[in-house]
Amino acid sequence: MARFRMVRTDFWTNPIVSEEMTPEDKYFYVYLLTNPQTTQIGIYKITKKQMAFDLGYSIESVHSLMGRFITHHKLIRYNPETRELAIKNWGKDNLQKGGKPVMDCIFSELKEVEDLSLILYVLEPIQKQEIRSLYESFCDQGEMMIGNEASGQDEIDTYLEPQFGDRDDTFTPRYTIGGQKEKEEEKEKQQQESFHPILEKNPDIENSLQNNQKDVKEIVEFWDYNGFGFSNINAKQQLLAWLEDSNFLQPKEVILKAMNIACANNKRRLSYVVGILKNWVNESLLTVEEIDSYHENNQKPVLMHKQTAIPTGRQIPSGFKLDLTAGEE
Repeated sequence: MARFRMVRTDFWTNPIVSEEMTPEDKYFYVYLLTNPQTTQIGIYKITKKQMAFDLGYSIESVHSLMGRFITHHKLIRYNPETRELAIKNWGKDNLQKGGKPVMDCIFSELKEVEDLSLILYVLEPIQKQEIRSLYESFCDQGEMMIGNEASGQDEIDTYLEPQFGDRDDTFTPRYTIGGQKEKEEEKEKQQQESFHPILEKNPDIENSLQNNQKDVKEIVEFWDYNGFGFSNINAKQQLLAWLEDSNFLQPKEVILKAMNIACANNKRRLSYVVGILKNWVNESLLTVEEIDSYHENNQKPVLMHKQTAIPTGRQIPSGFKLDLTAGEE
């Protein structure tokens, strides 16, 4: 049986939506609020693959959007083990009326939640006390199960998605937060140990990798946050190729400068940015300082058009004398 989900009209006047979200953000947020998996409690199971299929996006794009909503907008949480997604302001916007049918539905759905910490997350903005009390009863159970082990755990580490393609086809059994953390720490330790001998033989590799990752992150964030298009993964990859395959001495700074120029001219397209970069290469401008100096010295003055009088009617012959009395006799 189909469920009806409505988005409140004040959704569009919310400052976070109207001022901070890109068009892709708004589209994704409406989907999170209205997709077929939504529940009455604001917590539901869904996979990245399902979201990508529904939205027509790649899994990588969904991963990027989810990371942005978790760490930047701080509007959702997602447990990659249980595949449960929680919407922070769901209760404030949708749980304003009580009554037995509503309370029975909420109780039934809360019983199905595996990660009980998500219930506490959705609980915070709920205003109606009757509904708050019901959520709190499940939160108390969650605190008893989890104990103090997860009290100091980093929120971002717990709820960020794994890398693209990891365990995304099916829902997985429930694990305790403590057990999940131990498995992740062991895996990370093994990866570090296997990589350590390489770093010992080549101490410069580590700094190079870290710097490159920072440059990539900064360029991708600028692209995503300034309206070039979250879903255009291929364009991002082509632009990032300029970090390694160009002759620029300051590739990251030069690329960001070209993107800033594209934004200033409202030309948020890869072709426009690449065109700027190619022009600088052709002029052998390899640093930001050289680019700035070149443009300062080659600004063409604005030519003022000389205005000329436009004659009207016939020209008066030279030597002509006007006689106002002629023809009166």
